[in-house]
Amino acid sequence: MKLFKFIFIAFMFIFLTQCSTQNKDADFLKLADEYVDGFLEWRPQYGVYLGLHNYDGKINDFSKASIQAEISRLKEYQNKFTDFNSASLSSKTYFDWKMICSNIQSELFQLEDLKTFSTNPMTYSNSFDLNIYVKRNFAPIEQQVKSIIAIEEKIPAIFENAKLNLQDSLALPHIELAIDIAKGNASFLQTDLLVALKEVKDSVLMKRFNEVNYKAIAALHDYANYLEKEKLPKANQQYAIGKENFEKMLLFSEEISMTADEILKIGLEELKKEQASFDATAKIINPTKNSIDVYNDVQKEHPTAESLIPDAKKNLEAIRQYVVDKKIITMPSEVRVKIEETPPYARSTTTASMDTPGPFEEKATEAYYYITPVDPKWSQQQQEDWLASFNFYTTDVVSIHEAYPGHYTQFLHLNASSASKIQKIFGSYAFIEGWAHYTEKMMIDEGFCNGGDAIKAAKYRIAQSGDALLRLCRLCVSIKMHCHNMNVEDATQFFMDNWHQGEKPSRQEALRGTYDPGYLFYTLGKLQFLKLREDYKTQEGTSFSLQKFHDAALDNGMPPVRLLREILLKDKKIWNDIL
Repeated sequence: MKLFKFIFIAFMFIFLTQCSTQNKDADFLKLADEYVDGFLEWRPQYGVYLGLHNYDGKINDFSKASIQAEISRLKEYQNKFTDFNSASLSSKTYFDWKMICSNIQSELFQLEDLKTFSTNPMTYSNSFDLNIYVKRNFAPIEQQVKSIIAIEEKIPAIFENAKLNLQDSLALPHIELAIDIAKGNASFLQTDLLVALKEVKDSVLMKRFNEVNYKAIAALHDYANYLEKEKLPKANQQYAIGKENFEKMLLFSEEISMTADEILKIGLEELKKEQASFDATAKIINPTKNSIDVYNDVQKEHPTAESLIPDAKKNLEAIRQYVVDKKIITMPSEVRVKIEETPPYARSTTTASMDTPGPFEEKATEAYYYITPVDPKWSQQQQEDWLASFNFYTTDVVSIHEAYPGHYTQFLHLNASSASKIQKIFGSYAFIEGWAHYTEKMMIDEGFCNGGDAIKAAKYRIAQSGDALLRLCRLCVSIKMHCHNMNVEDATQFFMDNWHQGEKPSRQEALRGTYDPGYLFYTLGKLQFLKLREDYKTQEGTSFSLQKFHDAALDNGMPPVRLLREILLKDKKIWNDIL
């Protein structure tokens, strides 16, 4: 009888504990839904990207009152989630709690610490994107036009608020880029958008569109003129966010507690290693030439303008089949990504890109891998340079990054997994780009396109190494620029010396560093995935397989890799050993 009582009491304890956990989970999910609703209401464009079309035709309110209200809302929910008894949650819901807390910290960091709405004029130039309404057919074209009209009606107000919000003196690179973006967007509305909507037959609707489109174009030009006349003469070079803010960015967005200098030291060491690999690989291809000349020779092996897309398409299927045959990762779907020319209205801003539907998209579910073709209007040299960037080896590396097993495969896993709503909405920069960059090296390491031909294998390796050098330079420049006062000119030279490219692309990369300190996360994410794989392999022992690791890595949303370590690794003592 005593044994029966003990068993009964133990059973009731377990039952009540489970009930309590379920109740706490339900309480959290209710609070999380409230937070997400408010989050997307203030960021409706992101809601559209997610495939939530109740946000179609809506745009942010950038008035000072609206920004302050959002800050207050974020702080309110920060307190609510901080006070929440997270220890009582189930493990899966606990990770959702951590993701939301991280998101709130990151948003407040942008709004209060970096003060992006008062310090960076690019915030407004980039504040709306009408591409999504013409590149994805999630509604009849007439309905898409109505959404475009609704947004364009509010565009003049965006720039009126910009003039009220921006501080007197702004960073010169940000002003110059904001002017270029504003003029580029005006050109898009004036030309490419009209091309995209040329099949619309409703004359009344198009008359209204033309009216608001004209005003939106005028507002963009007015903003560019305002920046040129009012802000350029007062420009400064204070684009660095500083060491304290840089380390906040690492901690809040990626749960990385290492110092910037510790990461820089690792980055410089990895850069040296990659340069040695680059040189050694070049010697395999041609031992009589220097590395840069060998690299340039490899780039000369490229398709014709006519064969660019067909060649990329042919190899894309071969890449996918290699992933399947070698059991590198489970393919959750037989649906292929569609490889096509970049639409005319988007060719001025992209070379290659992946357009996947949002995780909640139910209608426009096609995924497109776009490659921008040669423009016959370009000079012969420009055409040659463009095709060189799509040499046979680099194009396959790009396809690995964008499609298999990079971004597209990650998207397929996210949709097929049991990832929660929170896990599908909030993602880590280092996870998303780190994964795609990691797959480039991993696929070459796994022998893709080797086939026993040492020279061919070396050409793939040097193409992948070239991309790795670019991302390593980004890591080093990001820290040097924002924590050690490196200027744009020195950053440009750093790229030229270590990436082995010309002044123009190097300067573009340096300028990106002034406004995107997070572009170090390509390499930082890749290095974290490599370390996680090593630790997971040690843990799993003889049961380890590459496929098992990759499936586990992609079946838990898109969390910071530091958080993924908590999910996949049993030994708590090594959770913080990210590199």
